[in-house]
Amino acid sequence: MCGLTGYLGGFGLDSIEQASAILQKMTDSIVHRGPDFEGQWLDADDSIALGHRRLAIVDLSTAGAQPMHASSGRFVIAFNGEIYNHLDLRVELQHCGHAPDWRGHADTETLLAGFDTWGIEQTLKKCIGMFAIALWDRNSRTLTLARDRLGEKPLYYGWQGSGASAVFLFGSELKALRVHPAFNACIDRDALAVYLRHMTVPASYSIYEGIHKLLPGSILTVSSAAPKPLVSTYWSVASAAEHGIAQPFSGSAKECVDSLEILLKDAVRQQMMSDVPLGAFLSGGVDSSTVVALMHSQSSKAIKTFSIGFYEEAYNEARHAKAVANHLGTDHTELYVTPQQALDVIPQLPSFYDEPFADSSQIPTFLVSQLARQQVTVSLSGDAGDELFCGYQRYIGTQQLWRKLSLAPMPIRRVVNQLLRIVPPEALNALGRRISSSPRWARLGDRLHKGLELIDSRSIEELYKGMVSSWQYPEQVVLGCREPETLLTGLRPLLSGLSNIERLMVLDLMTYLPDDILTKVDRAAMGVSLETRVPLLDHRVVEFACSLPMQYKLRHENKGLINKWALRQVLYRHVPRQLIERPKMGFGVPIDQWLRGPLRDWAEDLLCENRLVREGFFEPAPIRLKWAEHLSGQRNWQNQLWAVLMFQAWLSAQGQQTDTRL
Repeated sequence: MCGLTGYLGGFGLDSIEQASAILQKMTDSIVHRGPDFEGQWLDADDSIALGHRRLAIVDLSTAGAQPMHASSGRFVIAFNGEIYNHLDLRVELQHCGHAPDWRGHADTETLLAGFDTWGIEQTLKKCIGMFAIALWDRNSRTLTLARDRLGEKPLYYGWQGSGASAVFLFGSELKALRVHPAFNACIDRDALAVYLRHMTVPASYSIYEGIHKLLPGSILTVSSAAPKPLVSTYWSVASAAEHGIAQPFSGSAKECVDSLEILLKDAVRQQMMSDVPLGAFLSGGVDSSTVVALMHSQSSKAIKTFSIGFYEEAYNEARHAKAVANHLGTDHTELYVTPQQALDVIPQLPSFYDEPFADSSQIPTFLVSQLARQQVTVSLSGDAGDELFCGYQRYIGTQQLWRKLSLAPMPIRRVVNQLLRIVPPEALNALGRRISSSPRWARLGDRLHKGLELIDSRSIEELYKGMVSSWQYPEQVVLGCREPETLLTGLRPLLSGLSNIERLMVLDLMTYLPDDILTKVDRAAMGVSLETRVPLLDHRVVEFACSLPMQYKLRHENKGLINKWALRQVLYRHVPRQLIERPKMGFGVPIDQWLRGPLRDWAEDLLCENRLVREGFFEPAPIRLKWAEHLSGQRNWQNQLWAVLMFQAWLSAQGQQTDTRL
């Protein structure tokens, strides 16, 4: 795992020494992504600069140093990630008769040999791994950027400046771009609007005007002679899903589980490749327990596992993780976090996440990463099981609600809406708290009234967009904005042949997974120089999951609907089901309580009406109303408020000046 950055253009008025000094600042800004080694390469004739920070994982020698040159002399690369099958690719290259004399056993060297032999796109299609790549072709004087299929590794890019001073910037994190003198830190109000909806800035947008995220599975080419970036797709979730529906898995239930276990074991085996200590996050849920069980089955020594616990019982999964760890005999470490320890992380969040990000599980994710980094340099995680195998209750809930809504004409829906709104949400919240101590019941009124806002939905996708939205009408909150289209709206793929629930799962794989889950894990882990790997995102596993009929994901059994059925059956071959079967818990923290308690003064300062007016990004009235209702205990607006607070904290940390352009 590493960090890359660089720029094309802008050398005209600078000496090579000045260009190198700028690049040094860019690489220094992401030292946390690669504390072991630093490297840079510049070519003044072509005005290209590549910088790299290395976290040495495979081939710890200088043979793995970057930027690295191809043996042919044609390519220079800065690479972030891992190619898990690179040794197999070396064998294939040797069979082709084009393999060089290897200098070491780094996967970066394998990539370069592949580019020389097969070309860029064909090499990427052969790769199993996670990566962000910046590649300079000295023959064509072209820069190529590429990102892995599912978006595990981040990559930002964009032109800044104009005319002869225009510079094309790129890097693993925005902070690397920000230190370049040409960077114009103008906040994109449209991106801010879509951030308020989703609590993250979705690709291809970034929080800054003119700067974008490369979409997963994409290749970008740009040059000084052809400055408009050309983006093509070499793999997509949508195509994999449509292919899976057209050619579905036709085997029996046992054959399904057998095939899935073989694929997962191979993915886990490959991702255990490391020349440094390795472990795994363990929550005790289906996904992480499956990954740890398959690691254990292929290891001669105890796997190191790590869990975070909370003293608030409604948020604590540590005891379940410990039970799984004891059964498998892992070398288990757990940390029970006090509220103060969690609160101490909050001031660091803007630095880690680099642009506004408001999934509050970022806090425990950072803490478990910090815990793991004390013993290991690489940690496997169980992310993506919910998106691949129908693990989220919201898929079923949205489908059930849509079935009812679609039967009712729009005039009737509107009458029902008016009637149900007679009962205020705070009264329903109070009723929910009397019925159950569960946090879900405590938000009964909030959830019902949110549903009423969606009653006019014209499609299940529109309904789902509302279900996963924080602020339903961000254009009423962000001044001078126009909410842009996303994959959940006008840019939505056709997804021919998929059922309603299958379409929702694919949309999550294309949006929520890379924009939220993978962003959360990457920034938290790299903030402490920890590499994370996600075996369930081996594209062979993804393609197989896409081919499975729904009966192997969501299955009716005696106890009702069983989600993630096939994945559970693999796990139950290694771990007793009684250790796993329980209601799903989120990896969260009690933000709602903290905002009324220890975080109240901090939040009040950031949400101060005069401050909001002075900064000029938000309409204060709706924010202040939600803040007052939350403090009173009448409503729970933790998600909406946390989104605003994380932007405010980020804005303060960046030292941004008020943007007055409306």
